[in-house]
Amino acid sequence: MTAPAPECAALAEGLRAVRARTGLSLTALAERTAYSRSSWQRYLNGGLPVPRQAVEALCAIAGEPPGRLLALWELADAEWGGRAHSSQATTPHTAAPHPAPPTPAIREPTQPSATRPRRPRRRHLLLAAASAAVVAAALTAALSARTPDSGRTALQSPALDPAPGCHGKACEGRDPLRMACGLPGRADALGPPRRTATGASVEIRYSPVCAAAWGRIWHSRVGDALEISAPGTPPRRVFITDEADTNAYRFTPMLGGPERDDVLLCFIPTGGMAREARECFRP
Repeated sequence: MTAPAPECAALAEGLRAVRARTGLSLTALAERTAYSRSSWQRYLNGGLPVPRQAVEALCAIAGEPPGRLLALWELADAEWGGRAHSSQATTPHTAAPHPAPPTPAIREPTQPSATRPRRPRRRHLLLAAASAAVVAAALTAALSARTPDSGRTALQSPALDPAPGCHGKACEGRDPLRMACGLPGRADALGPPRRTATGASVEIRYSPVCAAAWGRIWHSRVGDALEISAPGTPPRRVFITDEADTNAYRFTPMLGGPERDDVLLCFIPTGGMAREARECFRP
């Protein structure tokens, strides 16, 4: 089996590291994205080209800035599409077509630029390729860092990024990631993150693109629950059901079109379903 190109291997390694930080199994990852378990297995092993949207979805689940992985994705995508080799298609045939004829020992110091015409050219090609990779990575990271959590869509290409799957009331009860409302650059925090008495962290998220709100919880414990509500709409709740959930972001279903100031987020600790055990927050 042919080994993957270094660019593709680097992307796969980066995806595996981010996925490890989520603590999610492949099955759980498939449940929270639009991609199957077998697809994720091949993406993470470098056996299948990865859609840009899958990279963004994984970063959103992990709460990771997407800039570095998207820079790797750009390089890997060029490799998959063959664009990385288009400017060097003749290099294997032209780098050293025939051995150079023997030359006197005194010729090299007197005419160093004339004795090895092809070797410097090959080095220049390699340096140019490396420089292009560095520039692409730096540009992508800079664009990612320019608008963190600003509500504007950083690093989005209309031809590649999925359109929001709902808006306003149509988002009621829907998953923010599956509807592409929670992708990087499409959601803001309403107010600061709150730390609960048990050590869990919670916050209200809002997407202007989808006109919808939802709750997010992390550092939780099995049995914890998070509920988001607003007047005139049923409350939405997520439960922490296994250890993998405690090491990752979990999200409530969305509230469609609520007034931002009316949103209420309540943390319910494990074994604490009584109302007095709740910790509730507003934006």
